[in-house]
Amino acid sequence: MAAAGAEAAAEEEKRLPEGDPESGGDSDDEGDSDSSGDGEDEEKENEAEIQRLEEQLSINAFDYNCHLDLIKLLRQEGELVKLRRARQKMSELFPLTEEIWLDWLKDEIKMASEVNEREKVYELFERAVKDYICPEIWLEYAQYSIGGIGQEGGIERVRSIFERALTAVGLHVTKGTALWEAYREFENAILETAQPAPGSIPSPEQQQVLCSQLEKIHTLFRRQLGIPLLDMEASYAEYEEWSEEPIPETTIKNYKKALQQLEKCKPYEEALLGAETPKLAEYQAYIDFEMKAGDPARIQLIYERALAENCLVPDLWARYNQYLDRQLKVKELVLSAHDRAVRNCPWTVGLWIRYLLAMERHRVEHSIISEMFEKALNAGFIQATDYVEIWQAYLDYLRRRVDFTQDSSKELEELRSAFARAVEYLKQEVEERFSESGDPSCTIMQNWARVEARLCNNMQKARELWDNIMTKGNAKYANMWLEYYNLERAHGDTQHCRKALHRAVQCTSDYPEHVCEVLLTLERIEGTLEDWDAAVQKTENRLARVNEQRAKAAEKEAALAKQEEERAEQRKQARAEKKASKKAKKTRTGDKRKADEDDEGEWGQEEELPSKRHRGEGDGMLPEEDMEVETGLFGRSEKPDGPAAPKEKASTSRKDIPKVFHDSSKDKVTVFVSNLSYTMAEPEAKLRELFGSCGEVVEVRAVFNNKGTFRGYCYVQFGEEEAARQALALDRTAVEGRPMFVSPCVDKNKNPDFKVFRYSTTLEKHKLFISGLPFSCTKEELEEVCKAHGNVKDIRLVTNRAGKPKGLAYVEYENEAQASQAVLKMDGLTVKDHVIKVMISNPPLRKLPERPDPSKASLVLPRQIYGARGKGRTQLSMMPRALQRQSNPVAKAENGMVQNSPAASSEPPAEPKKMSNADFAKMLLKK
Repeated sequence: MAAAGAEAAAEEEKRLPEGDPESGGDSDDEGDSDSSGDGEDEEKENEAEIQRLEEQLSINAFDYNCHLDLIKLLRQEGELVKLRRARQKMSELFPLTEEIWLDWLKDEIKMASEVNEREKVYELFERAVKDYICPEIWLEYAQYSIGGIGQEGGIERVRSIFERALTAVGLHVTKGTALWEAYREFENAILETAQPAPGSIPSPEQQQVLCSQLEKIHTLFRRQLGIPLLDMEASYAEYEEWSEEPIPETTIKNYKKALQQLEKCKPYEEALLGAETPKLAEYQAYIDFEMKAGDPARIQLIYERALAENCLVPDLWARYNQYLDRQLKVKELVLSAHDRAVRNCPWTVGLWIRYLLAMERHRVEHSIISEMFEKALNAGFIQATDYVEIWQAYLDYLRRRVDFTQDSSKELEELRSAFARAVEYLKQEVEERFSESGDPSCTIMQNWARVEARLCNNMQKARELWDNIMTKGNAKYANMWLEYYNLERAHGDTQHCRKALHRAVQCTSDYPEHVCEVLLTLERIEGTLEDWDAAVQKTENRLARVNEQRAKAAEKEAALAKQEEERAEQRKQARAEKKASKKAKKTRTGDKRKADEDDEGEWGQEEELPSKRHRGEGDGMLPEEDMEVETGLFGRSEKPDGPAAPKEKASTSRKDIPKVFHDSSKDKVTVFVSNLSYTMAEPEAKLRELFGSCGEVVEVRAVFNNKGTFRGYCYVQFGEEEAARQALALDRTAVEGRPMFVSPCVDKNKNPDFKVFRYSTTLEKHKLFISGLPFSCTKEELEEVCKAHGNVKDIRLVTNRAGKPKGLAYVEYENEAQASQAVLKMDGLTVKDHVIKVMISNPPLRKLPERPDPSKASLVLPRQIYGARGKGRTQLSMMPRALQRQSNPVAKAENGMVQNSPAASSEPPAEPKKMSNADFAKMLLKK
């Protein structure tokens, strides 16, 4: 306490302001007084900020950025005691980066003057070199140790540190040379002190010391020249100049071999030098190269170099630890790597599991393994299933400690207690946080039951556990009953097997036939006649009830379908009556034709109209029969009479355009553009200008309806495929206030499974899904909130087809660590009086619509396939009602063709005649 008080007093002395009398400042100077006042205000603000950061860390000690901010502020204020404490707390939770360690070490070196203080700095260096393999820290360590050369054993201590440094980073191609040169300079300095005075003759003892020291320097040169390092040629030239003897042939041979190896490494080093962070691909290529070479020391070093720059990549840690576990198998090295892995990526359950296995493999004490498991539980996993996995790994470890030849033991009781604690932990802690236990099938309880039945011969306990499993909603699944049955079959008795199967027949709802079959098989082999009769009666009654329930469900479904058909028929009749009433009011042919044109709904529902495309999906091209609607189905050129003439005036030029049928051979150079505004003026010119930056635009085919109104979609044809590919990058570009959809031109009739969705639909641990945002929240405002928890790579606000926000967003961080921290801090945050929900992005599976049976296409008219939102009001079918009303089974119109039934004539069917738009019009107007 006295030492701490002295340190605080000394620190206060250092922090005296310039205007203080003790510092020699002039307090009467008006300018100095103003500066002093500003300094006091700034100091108060900093003290308040320090207090706020400390309170925040007391709530969430794993806030990495908060630790950094606090350390930076305390260093700025010169609060040495608090600064030491803050750095100490952070180093206990996280491995510190090279920059943080060097700042800490330099601050402590400045303050260390006494011998005991120097020892504390040595201890700090020892901690620093364990976090990462950093050449700069090792070099600083070695140079600092030279300052203690005058102490007892100082020279040997320096040499020991240099040797450890060379072992750790002496093979570093680009930074290893500095350590070798520093080591040689130290030995040369020792050589200078061992030289006799000028003019004196050295004694035999002095001569022996000189020879020994010269040999040390020779050895260092030879060792260095055998390692592929940058500037090897300069080191070789320096050795030639320094050595009074010719360089041995063995050294020259090793030098040339190292030069050859350096040439092989140079491409990988140059790739790293030119690559941008995080350089994962370049490091992986380098690792693969060293793995083929097979030098364990070099493999370890390249892994450490990669991890120093990518310490938050769990897969890289996993591969490194796997290599150490399977190849090197050195206890201290393996356990150190595993410890650093879980400290860097504590949210990754796989790293914790590997660490527990490594500790067990190297026979670490049970208390230490248990303590590490408790740390794992507090690591903050991001999925409920992660807790199930870590508990299962720990329970496996405890099970391997038990000697089951004894009826009772301390290890067995500990195992049973851990099983019970695991079940309770998943039920309370995990379920409260994730709204699920992560173990719906009760795998931990199943394993507990297996241990009791097979290893402890305690079938009664196993039955109790299975009874508990079935009460958790698993009694309706056949596989759960059969799992229990197999356990009873192996370790129980026939009576309990029969009882389990009878209960299974009664409760199973997914595969009752399977359970019934197993029961009958059991009674066929082991049962009496009475047992057989009871089983047959039980299964028959159960299957009869199941079939009855299925029949009722089918009837209900059929009734619903019938009701839907009746409602459709009613709507159809209502439209027909409306049409008849309109026709009755018209006295002239032109008026009648105008009424037909106004009522576009008479043509039914259109399949997959692009303007109703589902969010995120691409649109393929329309079928050829839909293509004709670009210029109208009737192909009329005359103007309708009456009051409708002014409306048609603007679109007359559109109707005079000849039909352009789609050329599927140009699909690769064509894109489909949709979700455009219907009121867009001159869409061809607008889109030609918009897509002109992608390449040569050959043609823009905008689609219009019968009245000449733009329908909101078109086809853009380019001169080259590359231009079409570049055009896809304009997808969702805002055009006149709406997001424009751009997708490949693909015939969905020929490619029904084709979908375009530019975003991932699987779990992305580095991306967040945010809901509950206010509609007024902008991308910039959301970025301000999110960037406080890590580096934000991208933010996407979800909008509807009109470009209006939906209160949802996706935020992508650089890595999983930042994303997991953001979830913990932002979930439940209030943004503009809206409480937002934040979770890891894991979209639900997209449901695809069922397709009609192609074998029945010739028997009934094809039924409409609607999207996930049902049938839109603007979806129109190109099948005229005149054809849909035909009831004659002999001749049916299908896809614009009239087909004759084979039963009507014994002659081969004639080639079907294609019908034009005029034919369709005549057929309809007959009605």
